[in-house]
Amino acid sequence: MKFKNNHKAFTMLELLFVIVIMGILAKFGVEFLAQAYNNFIFTKINHTLQSRSESAVEFITKRLEYRIKRSVISRNTNNGTSYPGSFNYLSDSTLSDNNATVLEWIAADNDGFRGNVAPLWSGVIDLNSSNATRLISPGTNLNATSAQIHLLSYANGATANNAAIYFINSYLTTNPWGYGGVITDQNQTLHPINFSVANPTQILPKAGTGDFSGREVFEYYKLAWTAYAVELKDYNIGKNAGKNVGDLYFYYDYRPWEGENYHTNGKKVLLAEKINTFRFRSAGSLIKVQVCAKSDLTGEEYALCKEKTVY
Repeated sequence: MKFKNNHKAFTMLELLFVIVIMGILAKFGVEFLAQAYNNFIFTKINHTLQSRSESAVEFITKRLEYRIKRSVISRNTNNGTSYPGSFNYLSDSTLSDNNATVLEWIAADNDGFRGNVAPLWSGVIDLNSSNATRLISPGTNLNATSAQIHLLSYANGATANNAAIYFINSYLTTNPWGYGGVITDQNQTLHPINFSVANPTQILPKAGTGDFSGREVFEYYKLAWTAYAVELKDYNIGKNAGKNVGDLYFYYDYRPWEGENYHTNGKKVLLAEKINTFRFRSAGSLIKVQVCAKSDLTGEEYALCKEKTVY
């Protein structure tokens, strides 16, 4: 009995056809996978840089909203390596230094102004009831304000006796905010104050600074207990050497009118690493802030910038 084999082998033409198809799939398949991988990497880098720069810009501009506008200065600290450097006020005539690495300002106490039940300080002076040794601020509770400042400044132990007030529309040019040293009198734009536990609506001049006699006293004021600063530090230094990046830091809880500065006395938090550019520019009462984050994971320099303008 004979058995018939029904299985046929591939012909040479069929084998060549299969080999060609596999070669085409291998060539374009590998390129497709490589392209997909590169797209994934760039998407991840782009998302990371966008998130880093946007969060830094939002953090800075949110706090700039409560600045005392004329108090804003820029400092050039030689790429963040030395304090104090030179500084300029940001105004119509003095725009930011393109090489400045620090943006600094004095902020109004927005938390104390809003309060939980009623304003802890009202922002209003009763001029008829006030005199050279005391200013009456109806609706103000400086005891509660002091407790809140102490809570927010738990490490430095500040109270309302470390605060200062600014009369809206008042601006004197001699050491107006304390950036040039301790304010020792009431002749400046910012007025260091004390408070009376027994009379929490009274704003008293700080001991040793004289009184308000002959000074410009207006009906509306803002209260401040801290200044803020943002600095681009360690640019091309240490772990950032040769990378054209630095670290962006935020400083708070220090008082220039008492002779303190962000570099020595302020608390600091890291806002973002690997920042390529930190720029700011004023136009009247507007400030534009730009932050650029950088990555070199792909072997090429790649930076993404975010900017925002705050009134």
